[in-house]
Amino acid sequence: MIDRPLLVQLYRKADAARWSVSEAAFHAALLAGLERAFPGQAPSRRDVERHVGGLHLQDLALACACAAGHDAAWDHFVAEHRPVLYRAADALDRSGGARQVADELYAELYGLKRDSAERVSLFRYFHGRSSLSTWVRAVLAQRYVDRVRAGRRAAPLDEEQMAAVPAAQPDHDRSRAAELVGRALHAAIVRLEPKDRLRLRAYYEQDLTLAQVGRITGEHEATVSRQLARTRKALRRDAERDLRDAHMTDAEIARCLQSLIDDAGPLDLRELFGSEPERKIRVANRSE
Repeated sequence: MIDRPLLVQLYRKADAARWSVSEAAFHAALLAGLERAFPGQAPSRRDVERHVGGLHLQDLALACACAAGHDAAWDHFVAEHRPVLYRAADALDRSGGARQVADELYAELYGLKRDSAERVSLFRYFHGRSSLSTWVRAVLAQRYVDRVRAGRRAAPLDEEQMAAVPAAQPDHDRSRAAELVGRALHAAIVRLEPKDRLRLRAYYEQDLTLAQVGRITGEHEATVSRQLARTRKALRRDAERDLRDAHMTDAEIARCLQSLIDDAGPLDLRELFGSEPERKIRVANRSE
């Protein structure tokens, strides 16, 4: 997908040799990013050039070097990004509770594992679509949200509440619609920028309010609302495009989406975001 002349150009632009990152390693990182951006597809040369043209190449080279355990790259990362992490942690929790999460994040970034001598660095999930500082802040915020959420316990339904829940009726058409739309939405979510994905996950999966999401992302409630609306439109547009690529007509797509708006059925945010929350939250219409 990336020919030799383009690879050489990107390698030089990234200044990857500064961190002793080989062309082969840098090429592998670029390919991993393309596979994530175009899952199950063979992007055209134009798509490839557009994708790599928008990457933060120097940050990608630094992440490659850190993932490989190069001391100079790791020292540079710590010097440059520790202040960023601590400022983000203090913004999340002024009592200092998030600083512990920030410190623990370094072990994940370095790839330490208690039960194995093999290093598996979190940096391998950075593909350069955002700046490294933005990505690190997004990872920190998600780790913090996960920790806060892990402390919550969902109250069980009592017998009266259980009796009020209608028995589920099988609907194969709706299940099929959920499967098709779920695949398309998952692919579209994967292609989002980390901060857009964080807003969606915090608001829809974690059930946080606009104000709480704003405290995580450093944005005003109105900005969070606008950005969520923009992202929802982008997701629908991308999902519809993928469904058309799957040879569905516009009428079929409309029926599919309307079926899920009426009743989301088995469409589960845990699967869409690839996370493991304590309870399932179904996709549903939600007012701001």
